[in-house]
Amino acid sequence: MEYNVKIDAFEGPLDLLLHLINSLEIDIYDIPVSEITEQYLLYIHTMKVLELDIASEYLVMAATLLAIKSKMLLPKHEEEFDNQEIEFEEEDPRDELVERLIEYRKYKEAAQELKQREEDRGKMYTKPPSDLSQYTDEQVNERLDPNVTVYDMLGAFHKLLRRKKIQKPMSTKISRQEIPIEQRMDEIVDLLKKSKQRKPFSSLFPYEDREHIVVSFLAVLELMKRSKIIVDQEQNFEEIYVQTAEEVGLIGSY
Repeated sequence: MEYNVKIDAFEGPLDLLLHLINSLEIDIYDIPVSEITEQYLLYIHTMKVLELDIASEYLVMAATLLAIKSKMLLPKHEEEFDNQEIEFEEEDPRDELVERLIEYRKYKEAAQELKQREEDRGKMYTKPPSDLSQYTDEQVNERLDPNVTVYDMLGAFHKLLRRKKIQKPMSTKISRQEIPIEQRMDEIVDLLKKSKQRKPFSSLFPYEDREHIVVSFLAVLELMKRSKIIVDQEQNFEEIYVQTAEEVGLIGSY
């Protein structure tokens, strides 16, 4: 039975571009198109490896970035008047994309501000204090505030694929074996419980088999969604660590 995963954290190609710009500490008004295009295509490739459905808008943005990159590689137009070479100032092909990113960032920041106000307003009550102890167990998962996004997980997964490819032997014999997602989830949870401490994300992928790697990654995402595990990363691009929610006093439910 095919297992499909939908990642709700993706809000569109502009959201992905903003994440890359922030992660790489790039000036949004002077975007290095070559570098940002390469990073964007890496994420698209990783999504394809995971066999996730890629919306057409992501592919349109990829084509747009390649078109801008091509335009910037063209030589500047010059003409000669009265034995003097005059260089024409042509429109920067990045201008339209920069304007779209700036506008998108404004709306995203406004949306986050409104969401925060909604959350703050939701904490206000105009009634006498009540005994809410019976709801403690139901609200325990609200304490989760992971600092690792889906983008970070995809980046870590891409690095893992690249490392596995380098370490892969020149010749090997592969036998296909279906691995249920639920089974792999149980294996990961058992492994983390036995270690009784957080483990590096890469340690959850002991085998070179591509199917096992993909299923393991999808199992990690599903465990995150169900609040069974906690992932954290101290700094951008550093190792991601995984531990069970029980280790930090947060217990999810299947």
